[in-house]
Amino acid sequence: MAVIESYLDEVWLERGLSENTLAAYRRDLRALAGLLPRPLLEADAIALSDAVAARFRAGYRTRSSARWLSCVKGFYRHQVHKGRIAVDPSADIDAPKLGRSLPGALSEREVTGLLAAPDVDDPVGLRDRAILELLYASGLRISELVGLTMASLNLRQGVLRVVGKGGKERLVPVGQEALRWIERYVEEARPGLVRGSPTAALFPSRRGRPMTRQTFWHAVKRYAAQAGIDRAVSPHTLRHAFATHLLNHGADLRAVQMMLGHADLSTTQIYTHIAQRRLKSLHQDHHPRG
Repeated sequence: MAVIESYLDEVWLERGLSENTLAAYRRDLRALAGLLPRPLLEADAIALSDAVAARFRAGYRTRSSARWLSCVKGFYRHQVHKGRIAVDPSADIDAPKLGRSLPGALSEREVTGLLAAPDVDDPVGLRDRAILELLYASGLRISELVGLTMASLNLRQGVLRVVGKGGKERLVPVGQEALRWIERYVEEARPGLVRGSPTAALFPSRRGRPMTRQTFWHAVKRYAAQAGIDRAVSPHTLRHAFATHLLNHGADLRAVQMMLGHADLSTTQIYTHIAQRRLKSLHQDHHPRG
C-alpha cells in the first residue's frame, strides 16, 4: 500500500531504522489495514478499538499486541506531524499492561558446555566455536554478528567495530579466549568456506555467502541439545549470559550498557534483577545463616 511504503521511507530517512524493523512495521501496518473497514488515513478511534479487540479475540499474546499497537500509534503520530490527518485516532487507546519479563540466562557451567559443543576439527564447527565464543565475549546481537566483515575486526587491539540499531557504530572489546578462537578460525577454516569468493563477511556460510540469522539460530539449538541443555537457547541467550555474568562478577552497569549498545540505561537495568536474584540464591546456599 502506498501510504505504508511512504511512511516507511520517511521513518527510514529520519530514524535510520534497520531492514528488520522496517519489515516488522510493514507487517504490522498491513495487518491493521486488513482489520479496518476504511483506508488507514480515514480510520477513527472506534475502528482502531475494534481492530485491537479483534487481535485479542484472535489469541495474540499481550506482548505481541502491545508491540503491534506501539507501531500503530507511531504511524498515526507521524501522519499528524506531517499534516496528513488532523487528529490522532489512536491517542486514547491504551496499550495492554505488560509484566516485567526477565531474560533467562545460562549458568557459567552451561555456557562452558555450549561453547565446547562444536566439532572444531570441521571448518564449519571451528567457525561456530569462534562465533559462540564471540557472542559470549561481546554480547553482540545476532543481526550485528552476521553483518561483521573482516574489516570490522582488529585482532591486534582486540576490538570489533559493530554497527548496531539505527546504524550506530560502537567499539566492543573482545576477550583473549574469543580472540584466540577467531584467529584460529580465520587462519584455518575461513579460506575453505570462502572458496575464493569475494565476500567480505567475517563468518560466511559453508557456501561462501554471508550467513543468515536463521542459519545460526538453528545451529545454536543443535549445540544446546548436544550440551545437554534442556531449555530454549538462542543466540540472544548468549547476549543475556554475557550481561548477567559480567554483573555477577562486579561489572559497572553503564559499561555493560555501552557494550550492549543500549540507548537507554533502563533497558540494561533488567539484568540487575537477574544478578541480584543469583546473589540471593548463592547467599542462601552457602551462608551458614542463609
